[in-house]
Amino acid sequence: MSEPTFTPSAEFQVASDGPRDVAMVFLGASMVAGVGDPKGQGWVSRVVGRTHHPDLELTPYNLGVRGDTSADVLGRWKNECAPRWRGRSEKRLVISVGTNDAASGVTLARHRLNLANILDDAASAGIGTFVVSPPPTDDDELNTKLDVLVEAQADVCSRREVPFVDCYRPLLGHEQWRTDLAASRVAHHPGQAGYGLIAWLVLHNGWYDWLQISPS
Repeated sequence: MSEPTFTPSAEFQVASDGPRDVAMVFLGASMVAGVGDPKGQGWVSRVVGRTHHPDLELTPYNLGVRGDTSADVLGRWKNECAPRWRGRSEKRLVISVGTNDAASGVTLARHRLNLANILDDAASAGIGTFVVSPPPTDDDELNTKLDVLVEAQADVCSRREVPFVDCYRPLLGHEQWRTDLAASRVAHHPGQAGYGLIAWLVLHNGWYDWLQISPS
């Protein structure tokens, strides 16, 4: 099982003038879906709510599926994203997956390969990608596995010059994050405050640069 060698694609382009017609798909598992947030926003809706620009006509789609591994995401992303991107001039993909891989014993090599295949296929199709790591959980053993997995994700993205947000290390030991996890009714998932912290990390770590807009 070898990770593919990536050949950069120059197909992804941003319109130089006029409104940008952007279809943005958020792909992943329960954290993308916002499971555990009593207000039902999760981090995705919070990020979208702060992504405004007069030249940006944004259509967001949340395709988070609880329990998904990177293999599940790899298997469904093309079919599920295609209808959302149809007719849109600018296609964007935000990926956040990994906790279920670590919990279910998916090997690190397989996880790297699954993520690499998604990013490489997206680049070849002229789709702009952005990766958000899984955050820490309230399980120390699972966190040990996530520590290695997040480092691997960062490497896969670095090799491809894909923007990557590490939500694991900044939140590991973060008092508000830990408190929110402890109070949550859903194991390993935050509530409103925790999702707000993830959204803050995303917005302040390359989000606006990736979209080539100024913060709202």
